[in-house]
Amino acid sequence: MSAAEPLLLDAQGLSRWYGTRAAVSEVDLHLGRGEILGFLGLNGAGKTTTMRLLTGTLAPHRGAIRIAGRDLLEEPLAAKRQIGYLPEHPPLHPELTVEESLRFAGRLHGLRRRTLPTAIDETLGRTGLGDVRRRLVAQLSKGYQQRLGLAQAVLHRPDVLILDEPTVGLDPAQIQSIRTLIVELGREHAVLLSSHLLHEVQSICTRVTIIHEGRIVLSETLGELGGEGGEERSILELARPPAPEVLSTLPGVHKAEPRGEGRFLLHHEAGREARAALLARAVASGWQPASLTPQGANLEEVFLNLTLGRSGETPSAPTGGPSP
Repeated sequence: MSAAEPLLLDAQGLSRWYGTRAAVSEVDLHLGRGEILGFLGLNGAGKTTTMRLLTGTLAPHRGAIRIAGRDLLEEPLAAKRQIGYLPEHPPLHPELTVEESLRFAGRLHGLRRRTLPTAIDETLGRTGLGDVRRRLVAQLSKGYQQRLGLAQAVLHRPDVLILDEPTVGLDPAQIQSIRTLIVELGREHAVLLSSHLLHEVQSICTRVTIIHEGRIVLSETLGELGGEGGEERSILELARPPAPEVLSTLPGVHKAEPRGEGRFLLHHEAGREARAALLARAVASGWQPASLTPQGANLEEVFLNLTLGRSGETPSAPTGGPSP
C-alpha cells in the first residue's frame, strides 16, 4: 500500500457491550490494498464480535467504521457493497450448481444481468472452479466448497475481504490450495484473515493483530516481529520430496538443509511473495507441499505471552455506558 492510497478498512474505537461485559473495547483496525492481516485471539477474545461489527451485522455501541471511504453506519448499503465475507461455515445451497450459486449471490450483491455472466466467468477462473461450474454443491469436496464460499465473497469485486477460518476442516492439500488463493487475492484486495493456525498466519499474512479479552494487545508487521529481512528461513514439509540439491537450485533459495521425513530448512529471499513462489513451484513439481513455516518470527511465543500470560479482568462498560 502506498502512503498516498487511502485505507480500505478504517475502524476506530470500536466497543460493544453485553450487559456490563465489554466483548470488544476500543478496538482500532486499519487495512490497505495489498495487505493480508492475520487476526488472532483465544476463543472468546472478541474476534467474532469484531468481525460482526466490521461486516455490519452488529452495530457498535461506540466507534466508527469506514469501508473504502464509506461510513458503515451512515451509508450501510454503499459500504457493504465493498465487503466480501466468508464465514467459517459458508452459506451454500446444496441443491444448486456452482454456477447457479454464483448467479444467486450476484443478484443479492446487486450485479446487473448484463454484467453478471462476465463476473461469474471471471470469478470461476480466479478461484479455480471452472471445471466444476455445472456440478451440484452437494457433490463438491470440502475444499471446493470453501473455494465456492470465497468465490461468492469476491464475485462483486469488493475492496475488503473478511475471511473467518477459511481452511478449517480441510486436508493438507486443500489447505495449501486455499492459502495460495488467498495470497493471490491479497494482491488486489485488503484481506482480514481470522485463524487459529499461527503457522498459517506466518506463511501468508503481511501483518498480525492479536486481540485478548476484547482489547488489541499487539498490531505489527511480521517484519517487526523479526520475520523479514534480506534472508528468511522457513521449514518446508513435502510428501514427495526431491533431493536437497534440487531445492537449493530453486530461484530465491540460498540453501536447503534436510531435517528428516520430508522436512527441509530453506534459507531463501524474504517476504510473502517469495514464500508464495516457493509453494507454487513445489505444487507444480508434484512434491505435494504440506506446509511452509517461516522461522524468523516466533509468533507462537509472542501469542502465548500476550494471551495465556495475561490474567487481567475483561473490561466492563464505563459508568453511563450503553447497554444492548
